[in-house]
Amino acid sequence: MSDQIRPRRSVLYMPGSNPRALEKAKGLAADCLIFDLEDAVAVAAKQEARTLVCDAVKSGGFGARELIIRINSLDSEWGVDDLRAASAAGPDAILLPKVESAHMVRQAEDMMAEFSAPEKTRIWCMMETPRAMLNASEIAASSDNLTCFVMGTSDLVKDLHARHTSMRLPVLTSLGLCMLAARAENIDILDGVCLDLNDDQGFRASCRQGLEFGFDGKTLIHPKQLAGANEVFAPSPSELEFARLIIDAFAEAKAAGKGVVLVDGKLIENLHVENARRLVILSEAIKQLEA
Repeated sequence: MSDQIRPRRSVLYMPGSNPRALEKAKGLAADCLIFDLEDAVAVAAKQEARTLVCDAVKSGGFGARELIIRINSLDSEWGVDDLRAASAAGPDAILLPKVESAHMVRQAEDMMAEFSAPEKTRIWCMMETPRAMLNASEIAASSDNLTCFVMGTSDLVKDLHARHTSMRLPVLTSLGLCMLAARAENIDILDGVCLDLNDDQGFRASCRQGLEFGFDGKTLIHPKQLAGANEVFAPSPSELEFARLIIDAFAEAKAAGKGVVLVDGKLIENLHVENARRLVILSEAIKQLEA
């Protein structure tokens, strides 16, 4: 379950086999970096990428960004060694690909304990198959060390024999199931990638849609997408102003023995105050990250 509110507006995949990219990542304005040992790495480069990524995590230099290592599947020839090395490197999280059951999460958790992974290293789950969608609830509740779902919409669209569309109607049910499961267990959830790097307007629209769905941020495939994701998924100045008005007005109403209050003609209850506080805390966390 999530320990705290952390900025996860922009979560950038970095190919684990590219040392120049790993070094460049130290200066990128990403909230989180996913060092990828799976899809972004050719078979012949798997072992070298493992070494490069784990050495990069150990050496540090990435500031306050969250560092995540995406391993290969545990049933692949590289998965167990990936998990062993990642546990020793001690990233903020290890991202498990193609999770389809609670058993898969618990298996990885047991192995991380065996490999002496530090307590700070949590589990993230790629949600990218039809079976994962059907089992989202049990996966979300599988472990207290699980803190985030990552939507793998490219693989999901492929498995569904669907199409990539601007409104994403073919995956709406899947996104909703994972969103419900994540929020029921109080874990974060990240939207899938946008593949068209030449359509900035479409990318920003996808980010806004993801924000409206309830996602905490978006996974990205290129640094040029960072600015858009950071802007869309951060509370706007007007949102923060209204949030602070809500907090102050409700505190005054509570002191006067009232359970509700009007702010700018809108009825405000405790549930609105909780969200307002979340936005303010998120904004402060973003400031600290960017300092």
